[in-house]
Amino acid sequence: MNINLRRDLPASLVVFLIALPLSLGIALASGAPIVAGLIGAVAGGILTGLLAGSPLQVSGPAAGLTVVVAGLVAQFGWQTMCLITACAGGVQLLLGWFKVARGALIIAPAVVHGMLAGIGISIALAQIHVVLGGSPQSSPLVNLIGIPKQLGVMSVQAAILGCLTFAILVVWKKLKVPALKAIPGPLVAVVVGTVVSILMKMDVKRVDLPETFELTKLVPPDASKWGAFVVAVLTVAVIASIESLLCAVATDKLHSGVRSNLDKELTAQGAGNLVSGLLGGLPITGVIVRSSANINAGGATRWSAILHGVWILVFAFFAGKVIESIPLAVLAGLLVHVGVNLVNLHHIKELTKHNEILIYWATVLGVTCVNLLAGVGIGLALSIFFLLRRLSNTEISSEQREGKWHVLIGGTLTFASVPKLNAELSKIPAGHPVDIDLAVDFVDHSAFEALHGWRQNHEKTGGHVDIDETHEEWYKPARAGTPRAAKSSPRKQKV
Repeated sequence: MNINLRRDLPASLVVFLIALPLSLGIALASGAPIVAGLIGAVAGGILTGLLAGSPLQVSGPAAGLTVVVAGLVAQFGWQTMCLITACAGGVQLLLGWFKVARGALIIAPAVVHGMLAGIGISIALAQIHVVLGGSPQSSPLVNLIGIPKQLGVMSVQAAILGCLTFAILVVWKKLKVPALKAIPGPLVAVVVGTVVSILMKMDVKRVDLPETFELTKLVPPDASKWGAFVVAVLTVAVIASIESLLCAVATDKLHSGVRSNLDKELTAQGAGNLVSGLLGGLPITGVIVRSSANINAGGATRWSAILHGVWILVFAFFAGKVIESIPLAVLAGLLVHVGVNLVNLHHIKELTKHNEILIYWATVLGVTCVNLLAGVGIGLALSIFFLLRRLSNTEISSEQREGKWHVLIGGTLTFASVPKLNAELSKIPAGHPVDIDLAVDFVDHSAFEALHGWRQNHEKTGGHVDIDETHEEWYKPARAGTPRAAKSSPRKQKV
């Protein structure tokens, strides 16, 4: 593997400075040991970086899995959660081996963006309690309802630090000075918040790292929970895979270099999750914040991602006391900002233009009011419903002229169009001659059966039916017992 040290080294340092506080904060929000965020960042940086199919994507603990991991930790405990992560990595390895990566990209963007927005809202509502000196509750709704009560017993010092961190991140994002913009905002916010807490001798909760590093003992679930365990493994594997692949596609749009090999990237993600889980780390995915920072900082090869993992490893071993000086309220303020930014106004505007905003908000409400799987399920169901509605939007009209009925059928004729087709054909009185202009680009079996069955019944009453296919022949081959399997390829059509 080639390395461009002049570009990859400084880019790796920038990504490291962004990834370190985010990894700690995501571990906090996930209900996992803080060190788990560092382990995940190292595994995502070094191992996934070495095997990566997306050369400039950077992997590590991601906000997109926070809600899922927090729920699973509460359900199974941390030791079983690590086993879930390792098994999910194994599933990803299989998926990459079977080369199914492209299949993840069929999910409607409205569902993906809605899922991320729902996760962002859930993270923000939970971490507001930490900013106020408390602890997050079991669900986003409970967290929302509990905010007034938390305000009544809030820690003023924690609130000052959390709000200061959030304010710095907002202001830093709007700065126009190139020299300052080159410094990562999360790093500035965490450093300033930590220094203020030390100088003012604030009595607040801080990061607590273990004295010595020990491998987490993986514990299988109770006999009664194996079904839920399998569902959890598949959930983590699918969500981590989708997020990583979408991030890889988005990363490709930010540079003009080598394009991503998605199946290879999925295999790399699986290896990273397998090792992270075995070592006691958080599940990892490709992360767009780190990846875009890597590209903007001049990263040229996968070595920028690998080196960022090395710096995190070195920092964890030799600067543990620095990490332990960071107040939890500062990390919580950072996470509130991350959560708020997952609700992307640009995406909302684009989805509104394309008439998919209902799918987006249904997914958001499902994620925040029920759970992540329910939200995604609702979003997918709605996207399928709208797809079927579009397929059923076939042009079908009929009129009587000069003693003969004329029927025009245009578009795509599928099972979804059958009710509309039957309703229009039922208007034609028995025994009357009928001309049908069939100008369609596809006819499925259900639609053919409906049309052919009506023709046979109508002709039994004495009426003659003439079907003229003006675009492509679908009805005639199906009637002859040799139905076409697919639309014509544009390359095979004569000019």
